[in-house]
Amino acid sequence: MKFKLLALIIMCNCFSQIQFSLAQNASKKFIDAANFDMTSRPGDNFYKYANGNWQKNNPIPATESRWGSFNELQEFNLDACKKLLESAASKHQKKGSFLQKIGDFYKSGMDTIAIEKAGMTPLLPFLERINKIKTKEDIINEIAEQHKEGIGPLFSFYVYQDDKNSASVVPQFQQGGLGMPDKDYYTKSDERTLKIRNAYKDYITKMFELIGTSPSDAAQIQGRIFEFEKSLASKSSSRVELRDPVKNYNKLEIPKFQSLLTNINANDFLTKLGASYHYVLVGQPAFFEAINTKLVDTPVEDWKIYLKWNVLRKASGYLSDDFVKTQFNYSKALSGQKEQKERWKRVLGVVDDNIGELLGQEYVKQHFKPEAKKRMLELVDNLARVFEKRIKGLDWMSESTKKKAELKLHAFMRKIGYPDKWRDYSKLHIGKVYWENVVAANKFSYQYMVKKLNRPVDRTEWLMSPPTVNAYYNPSLNEIVFPAGILQFPFFDNAADDAFNYGGIGAVIGHEMTHGFDDQGRQYDAQGNLSDWWTEEDAAKFKAKTDVVVQQFNQYKVLDSLHVNGELTLGENIADLGGLSIAYEAFKNTPQGKSEEKIDGFTGDQRFFLAWAQVWRQNIRDEELANRIVVDPHSPGEFRTNGPLSNMPEFYKAFNVRSGYRLWRPDNERAKVW
Repeated sequence: MKFKLLALIIMCNCFSQIQFSLAQNASKKFIDAANFDMTSRPGDNFYKYANGNWQKNNPIPATESRWGSFNELQEFNLDACKKLLESAASKHQKKGSFLQKIGDFYKSGMDTIAIEKAGMTPLLPFLERINKIKTKEDIINEIAEQHKEGIGPLFSFYVYQDDKNSASVVPQFQQGGLGMPDKDYYTKSDERTLKIRNAYKDYITKMFELIGTSPSDAAQIQGRIFEFEKSLASKSSSRVELRDPVKNYNKLEIPKFQSLLTNINANDFLTKLGASYHYVLVGQPAFFEAINTKLVDTPVEDWKIYLKWNVLRKASGYLSDDFVKTQFNYSKALSGQKEQKERWKRVLGVVDDNIGELLGQEYVKQHFKPEAKKRMLELVDNLARVFEKRIKGLDWMSESTKKKAELKLHAFMRKIGYPDKWRDYSKLHIGKVYWENVVAANKFSYQYMVKKLNRPVDRTEWLMSPPTVNAYYNPSLNEIVFPAGILQFPFFDNAADDAFNYGGIGAVIGHEMTHGFDDQGRQYDAQGNLSDWWTEEDAAKFKAKTDVVVQQFNQYKVLDSLHVNGELTLGENIADLGGLSIAYEAFKNTPQGKSEEKIDGFTGDQRFFLAWAQVWRQNIRDEELANRIVVDPHSPGEFRTNGPLSNMPEFYKAFNVRSGYRLWRPDNERAKVW
């Protein structure tokens, strides 16, 4: 299921306990010089200066593809959530209670004896259903059924707000259907890509062998599946193209949708999906034209093996160890991870992904303090006042556009901690079989989604669970959202000085606010509608300013010949620069910001920038880094740190950065947007 979250600032879900005790806080060094590399000059590579010694002392564990501040936080907080789940699983809980559901879900994933004994048995109903396929209509029925089960073959389907009418919820179709992360993996011929592609082909072959296919037949099946997916990749838009909300908005009344999919009865198909409506949104019509052709050009047997493959790759992580290891062997090639994470961590993540608001209810009872929410609301207010001031002071924007920008800023919905209204899971049954529980949760989520049709938009809904260490801006609701899990070191601590908190969580708040005005978010108005509210001249000036950001980040070399993709990462880079600049100005309004007093030898300004740098410290495997350059809209940690700073004269002043230093940029080359 796809949600339009333009601003996920961290790419993985983590778990966080919000508060340390005061005794722990009293002894904590929020900025610790022991982590610095004093052989590096701040003006040459601030990321290395602030984090170099930490990087040397924190090698990547075998179970990880990268290791950074968030991972350190995750280890502590995973343990907190583990205790919640183990407690729920170890006791007899009232049937139907949220403790019963989270406890039994976790217990089913940890019951390796039952899982090993079952082997591939949980797959049999799915495989037998596919074996009965004989006609094109059978294929369409199976595609619809798999979408309702969370398997989602061929394309992405979801029910969500209409970008141009945010008060309406409509069925939406986007490209999809690929087993590898991006279309480029099917076509590029460099050594790194070929290694991953060969691992993927081996993955397919071995998975079919595990369900009883002979090696020779499995090899032949692999070739047919790969060619099927390669044909989908050839008609897929690039990730940069997918960032254009106008280009990817195509409203089709049902007759027009029918003319696009002439080999499918459009009304019947929407009925099968449980999503009958009078129009749909189709992101990439050319992709669906290709699907329409494939329905008649592709043999039924090829459709059957493709649909089986989708079941296999979605289920493999929940089955016996031979399936799990086969899946992991492919992911090793993709990410460089050496060993599987501990089972309890994987199962915990599945519980949170599927019924996170149930886990969240117990989590916030124990780990979210009212003072954290109060402090966050204060910070949001402070940042919003500064952002408004900066909008009014822009020398490149007309007064008419400024007024609309201020209106949008004032209309931001602010969600802190956890939902005011919890999702009702009373109709979800959780039993003893792990894969069956995953499918049951998928079906429940799907029905929850499609029932939104013909109902008012629920503006209280959250798209992340409370324990998640993350934040997001949602353009359709014009909201900024900060789950409880993010309110901890290295982002935030109630006992820390303002420089630390503004350089951490303050910059995150500013980041999410700026997403409402980045190259994508700026195209949505105060009500969350995709609407051109800018003058043509203002839009052109904005484009010229953001082109400077694209050019800057395109120059950053990552591995071998790989560079950061400035177009793919533009929205995040704008948000980093805007967020950090807004947070700095807000910090300067605090007593510490106005003082020259030093803490541990550093001024407030220096501590502000050091707090920003330590948020992004990490070590990362080459394989993971190369993959993220292809698929991740965020720049690598080093460039998220150094990139925005190299545009800020305040940073130059704080660390005496002058011409001749590597981070120095002449004034006419500095990016200045918000």
